[in-house]
Amino acid sequence: MTYETILIDKQGSVDWVTLNRPEQLNAITTRMATELRHYFGALYDDRSVRIVVLRGAGRAFCAGLDLRDRSRRGDAGAEPVPFAAGLGFQGHLADVYIRMRRCPQPIISLVHGPAAGGGFAFVLASDIRIAGESARMNAAFIRLGLTSCDMGVSYFLPRLVGTSVASELMLTGRFIHAPRALATGLVSEVVPDDRLADTARSYIDDMLYASPMGLRLTKDGLNHAIDATSLEAAMAIENRNQLMCAQSPDFAEGQKAFLEKRRPVYSSS
Repeated sequence: MTYETILIDKQGSVDWVTLNRPEQLNAITTRMATELRHYFGALYDDRSVRIVVLRGAGRAFCAGLDLRDRSRRGDAGAEPVPFAAGLGFQGHLADVYIRMRRCPQPIISLVHGPAAGGGFAFVLASDIRIAGESARMNAAFIRLGLTSCDMGVSYFLPRLVGTSVASELMLTGRFIHAPRALATGLVSEVVPDDRLADTARSYIDDMLYASPMGLRLTKDGLNHAIDATSLEAAMAIENRNQLMCAQSPDFAEGQKAFLEKRRPVYSSS
């Protein structure tokens, strides 16, 4: 697929994905939703990509839905709105966040400027969030006459910051700025905007120290454990994943490299 609204910069086994509508603050259109669905869906079987970094071009991460997008509104002469689960654009965009969580690659979001509505949901659906000092995020849906329970926000946000803070943000639509996002555990770190990419590289380097299977199955195990019905259910997934890793030749290499005090050289992808 030819991408028009996102840029993919492949740096080894890391994809740097940039939302690329800077003049519109990277607002989400039908075209962007289609491209992101395609990209994150294809990652499931792509073993050449181990980590994804998601960021926005220009002054913003993503200002949310583009309210002027004619294709989303179904205006005459506009490109037809794709359907997903029979819900039109709603289901089409919602599927992006599901694919973000299902793809086995960890996703690092680098947030600067506004991340509102669906843009905020991109941040929440990521695995690691790093904020620039200019970052400000909100569940903008409720300020447009909608409910804030949209695009997975009601699922992700309380699990990240707790029910009380999530209720405040979702019921009011207030912005949470970088310092408070750090204090509530919403982001891992706050850095100057121009240091976001360099900061991400330190996380990337640590994650690439892991075996490819170990990294994938850690994301898988975390996602299952969050919704596990019991300790036993979570440990059943842990046991399965650990046995799978132990049978890989990378386990022997990891042990050998540890004892020899060197960086491991993994053979699997």
